[in-house]
Amino acid sequence: MATNGPLAGVRVLDLSTILAGPLASALLGEFGAEVIKIEHPDGGDPARHYPPLEDGLSAAWAMVGRGKRSVTVDLHHPEAAHLVGRLAAGADVVVTNFRPATLRRFRVDFDDLRSYRPDLVMVHVSAFGRTGPYADRPGFARVAEAFAGLTYRTGDPDGPPVFAGYPVADGVTGMYAAFAAMLGLRQRDRTGEAQLADIPLYEPLLRMMEDFVVEYGATGTSRERQGNENPHISPNSLYRTRDGRWLALPASTEQMWRRLVAVMDAPDLAVHDSMTARLEHRDEIESRVAAFVAAHDLEPLMATLVAAGVAAGPVNSAADVCADPHIRARGSVTAVGGRLMQAPAGRFSGFDGVVGTCAPALGEHTADVLRDVAGLPEQEIEQLRHKGVV
Repeated sequence: MATNGPLAGVRVLDLSTILAGPLASALLGEFGAEVIKIEHPDGGDPARHYPPLEDGLSAAWAMVGRGKRSVTVDLHHPEAAHLVGRLAAGADVVVTNFRPATLRRFRVDFDDLRSYRPDLVMVHVSAFGRTGPYADRPGFARVAEAFAGLTYRTGDPDGPPVFAGYPVADGVTGMYAAFAAMLGLRQRDRTGEAQLADIPLYEPLLRMMEDFVVEYGATGTSRERQGNENPHISPNSLYRTRDGRWLALPASTEQMWRRLVAVMDAPDLAVHDSMTARLEHRDEIESRVAAFVAAHDLEPLMATLVAAGVAAGPVNSAADVCADPHIRARGSVTAVGGRLMQAPAGRFSGFDGVVGTCAPALGEHTADVLRDVAGLPEQEIEQLRHKGVV
């Protein structure tokens, strides 16, 4: 928790699991919020157990759980709803990603919890949202990516749809959910009223693809798979270098195209002096650029391109990322508890984003939080343990 962060003094109750919801609460925590994570006493968040394991815990848990306090509550127990309500009374924001019907069954839905705190902000991440005919369907990131159309347009033209290399919907929705929490806090501060943000996994992803629906509306046809090609820009692809590396090279503007033609020493290509012309001659241009890149090793080629002001970059593995001098200089990757992980994104003039403490052990902070936040005496905490509520 960043004591000088803009969210210092904000308390977040994290009733979510795995990726999108926990990412949202983690982002808030990186900029000052106190995050209390509610976990089932038997095993906790499933993300704790995804391989590869280190000392019995998922290696990724060090990233997913960092900076949070862990409290165990069995939401199936009839006394759990009141306990969560008492915790919500001391919180500003609740983040959850249970299905709407599950929240109702556990009696920890928006109306339930705002009876404990009338100006509560709840961010509810779910597969399809709280309204509409699919509201109670289960779903994960890959389902949302397919539903939103991202999977349909990903892959080679003559091949099947392909998932992205990471569950993008979880990442995009986690960031959008953190943004939604900030909107909710702002509106609460303006009106004094409780706020509910209903964020389905698919909607932020659909919003992100700004060309997808408007192109269909204009042309009546859906954007098909194009591999690494960009439907609006040429050249724009991944090209293999002489030493077997891969280079991303998007000539997205006229200025960039002119610089690339000069580096390639290919004045004959300069005749294609508009994006429309280059798209009409895409095959010729992509072939020429691919041949140019293939004649050079990555590092000297990068030096040449950078000197000429051409935007390009290597396709990095995790090892490449961790070794890159720019990433190291900015501190984009850090070490916490001896484990490498990503640092908070961005640098700000008036405050710092911080990683916070190491990921907690399951239930590590149960007694402290129930005492300090819910106001329970030690005897009552012990009774809850005896009953199996916590």
